[in-house]
Amino acid sequence: MLLHAGYKPHKCNECNYSCKQFRYLKRHMRTHTGDKPYKCSECNYSCKQFGYLKRHMRTHTGDKPYKCSECKYSCSQAATFKFHMRTHTGEKPYKCSECNYSCKQSGQLKRHMTTHTGDKPYKCSECNYSCKKSGNLKSHMRTHTDDKPYKCNECNYSCKQSGNLKRHMTTHTGDKPYKCNKCNYSCKKSANLKSHMKTHTGEKPYKCCECNFTSASASHLKFHMRTHTGEKQYKCNECKYTCKQAGKLKSHMRTHTGEKPYKCSVCNFSCSLAKNIKVHMRTHTGEKPCKCSKCNFKCADPSSLLMHMRTHTGEKPYKCSECNYSSVDIGHLKVHLRIHTGEKPYKCSECKYSCSDVAALARHTRIHTGERPYKCNECNHSFSQAGHLRKHVQTHTGQKPFKCNECNFSCIQIGNLQRHMRTHTGEKPYKCNECGSSFTNKPNLIVHMRIHTGEKPYKCNECDYRCTQSSSFQIHMRSHRGEKLVQVLKQKSI
Repeated sequence: MLLHAGYKPHKCNECNYSCKQFRYLKRHMRTHTGDKPYKCSECNYSCKQFGYLKRHMRTHTGDKPYKCSECKYSCSQAATFKFHMRTHTGEKPYKCSECNYSCKQSGQLKRHMTTHTGDKPYKCSECNYSCKKSGNLKSHMRTHTDDKPYKCNECNYSCKQSGNLKRHMTTHTGDKPYKCNKCNYSCKKSANLKSHMKTHTGEKPYKCCECNFTSASASHLKFHMRTHTGEKQYKCNECKYTCKQAGKLKSHMRTHTGEKPYKCSVCNFSCSLAKNIKVHMRTHTGEKPCKCSKCNFKCADPSSLLMHMRTHTGEKPYKCSECNYSSVDIGHLKVHLRIHTGEKPYKCSECKYSCSDVAALARHTRIHTGERPYKCNECNHSFSQAGHLRKHVQTHTGQKPFKCNECNFSCIQIGNLQRHMRTHTGEKPYKCNECGSSFTNKPNLIVHMRIHTGEKPYKCNECDYRCTQSSSFQIHMRSHRGEKLVQVLKQKSI
C-alpha cells in the first residue's frame, strides 16, 4: 500500500510522537521504558539501538573508517566526520533566531538556545546539579559512583568519559588533528579549535546578564556566572576543599593520591595537570608563544604572562593581612606569610640551611653542587639563578625598562625600582621583632638581626676575623692584600 507524504499512522501513547513505520515506534518506546536490549560484550555499556552499539564497539576495536581527505583526521562515526568537514569548509548551517550566533551542529544550537532561556532540564537525583545536556548529567553521575569505565591501553589511566580518554591518548601519540587555517595553531580537540578561531574573528557571543562580561566560550560564561552566585558545587571527600569545576576537583584529588599521570617523553618530569606538561615541554623546545603587548617580553605559559602584565599595570591583587605587603602572585604571598609565622619547611640535606621557599632551596643547593645552568648567549658567563642571568643580559643591551616617576632613576629590575621608591615615600616595611627597628629592604633587616643573634657568617681564611656584613669582610680582606703588597715591595728593594 502506498502512503501519501506526511502520513504517520503509528502513534505513541505516552507523548505526541508519530512515525511511518512500526519499528521506529518500537525503538521510540524505549525512551519511555528505559529498555536497553543491546549490550556490549567488553564492558557494561548498553543502549536502545543496534546502531549505537555498533558505534560503541569501535571504542574497543579502535576502528576509524571515516578518514578526512584534507588532514589526518579519522573517526568512528559518520555524523562526527560530517561535523569535522565543516572545520575545513567553514559551513555553519544552524543559526540562532535571537542573536547572530551560528554553528555547525544542531546540538550546539540547542545548547546555545539555553543561554537565552536559561533552561537546564537534566537534574541530578543525588545533589542540586542540573545541566543542559543529558550527556553532561551522565558524566556528572559518575562523580557520585566513582565509576571510571574508560581505560587506557598504554598506561594505568582511567576516566569517566570517552572524550577524556581520546584526549588522553594524544599524550601518547602527540597527535593534534585540528589545525587552524589562519595561523600555525593546532590542537587535540575540535572545541579548542573552535574557541581559537574566535581569536581571529573577535566573536564573543556569550554575554553575562549580571555585568558586561562577554566570552567566546559558553563554558567560560558558565564559570564566570559562579563569580556572581558564589556557587561551589564540587566538594572534596578528603578535606574541606570546594570548587566550581569538576575538572578542578579531579586535579585537586591528586594532591591526596599523589597521582602524576602526565609524563615528559624527554626527561623524568611528571605532573598531575595536562597544562603543566604542555608548559614543561616548552623548556625542551624553547617555545615562548605568550607575548606581551606592551614590551618584548615572551614566556612559555599564560600565567607568567599575566604576572608580567602586572608590572605594567601595577596591579597587586594578593595582600598580606599582617602588613602592607602585596604581590602580583599568590605563591609569592604564601612565601611572604612565612616571614610572619617563621615557618621554614624546606631544609638542605647538605647543611643546616632552611628556608621558606622551595625555589630558594633549589638556588641554595647549587652552592653545594656548583651547578650554573643559566648561560649567557653573548659571552661565556653562566649563573646559578635565572634572575642573575636576566640582570646580566641587560648589561649587554643597556636596557633599563623600570623608571621612577619622581626622579630620573631607572633600573633593570622592578624590585630595585620598588626599593628606590621607598627613598621618596620613606616607607620601611621590614621590622625587627626584637627591638622595633625598621628598614626599607629585607637584606638590611637580615644583617641587623645578626646584632641580636650574634651570627657572623663571614670568616677570614687568613686570620680569626669574623663579621656580620659582606662589605666589612671585603674591607678587612684588603688589609691582607696590603700586607702582602708591602712584603713584595720589601723583597724587591733588597
